[in-house]
Amino acid sequence: MKVISDNKKIQEILTRGVAEVIDLAALNEKLSRGKKLRIKYGIDPTSKHIHLGRAVALLKLQALQDLGHTIVFIVGDFTGVIGDTSDKESERPMLSRKEVKENMRTYVAQAKKILSSKNLEIHYNSKWLSKLRYHEIGEQADAFSLSDFISRENIKKRLTKGERISLREVLYPIMQGHDSVAVRADVEIGGTDQKFNMLAGRRMQEKLGQQPQDIIMLNIIEGTDGRKMSSSWGNTINLLDKPDDMFGKVMRIPDSLIMSYFVHCTRISTSEVEKIQTELMGGNGNPRDIKLKLAKEIVTLYHGVKNGNETEENFIRTFSKQGTPENIKEIKVKKGTPLFQVAQEKKLVQSKTEWRRLVEEGAIEETTTGEKIKSHSVAVEHDGIFKIGKRRFLKIKATN
Repeated sequence: MKVISDNKKIQEILTRGVAEVIDLAALNEKLSRGKKLRIKYGIDPTSKHIHLGRAVALLKLQALQDLGHTIVFIVGDFTGVIGDTSDKESERPMLSRKEVKENMRTYVAQAKKILSSKNLEIHYNSKWLSKLRYHEIGEQADAFSLSDFISRENIKKRLTKGERISLREVLYPIMQGHDSVAVRADVEIGGTDQKFNMLAGRRMQEKLGQQPQDIIMLNIIEGTDGRKMSSSWGNTINLLDKPDDMFGKVMRIPDSLIMSYFVHCTRISTSEVEKIQTELMGGNGNPRDIKLKLAKEIVTLYHGVKNGNETEENFIRTFSKQGTPENIKEIKVKKGTPLFQVAQEKKLVQSKTEWRRLVEEGAIEETTTGEKIKSHSVAVEHDGIFKIGKRRFLKIKATN
């Protein structure tokens, strides 16, 4: 595929959702003259899901792929076991190889919700990292000083608190840097929390005589609770979420995040994003209506136009008109089973404490009768649809 040097598209790639570019002048020149580049992005399978926070990079990769550049997608089946603490304030526990293997089972399929198979290379970094010997690791480590590592903000905080920092953590940036060497990356894309690791790639490439990769650092987006989107916090919107679940999660984000999501999580043009921002900032637009547009855009991106339209209609019918969704999946439950147990198994409530609070607030009801659930220990006795809070529903078929 011929490389396209469209200046308008190039400038959007280098600015939209971007925190910093190293080296901006050099990368802009390469893109503008149509040099075909190898764009690296690595992802460790620390959970089973790729969420919107990670998909920000996938959208940037897709824009570069559309211009004809080669995308080098690395699944960190080796680094995932070791664990990256770049964004952590405590030591990340090592995962077993079995856990990593299970987590990454659908990673490529999830990435291909955005990326085309054309101009796409898929690699697993165990292919080269598992073969390194001690003397090779020693030579790589010689490119860095201990002060380079401990000067990082999150590491300094842990040292100040007297917390343990394992030598394993020190090795992680070297491993990610070696990935860049192994695939001969021209550019690496990652979040701002990955700056040290991506710079390690530049340093190792220079040490081994390769042209140092340029770096595109992307902003970190927040999850449904306003904190950084993280699987460990449970505030993620996942690419494999069902359309209605994805739509509902987007509608739950704080209004302050609406514009960030339009910029980082959609393909809406920059000019359209600016119009939406003017509308929102000027007070002419209802945040809820603008968020409906956002949720529809995101669902459409990952599940298609039909699902985007249906989930919007379903949401409006259910939550604006106080209706009940038409497509609730019915589950069979044995009579006498505690209703809380069923709700927790279906992940509609997180804990018994949350369940008790909802009962006490009168926030759980049987929709067919409108009767509020008043007992914490109520059991399933008959068929019914139960509304839990504002947006969660449970359809039960009682069995003997």
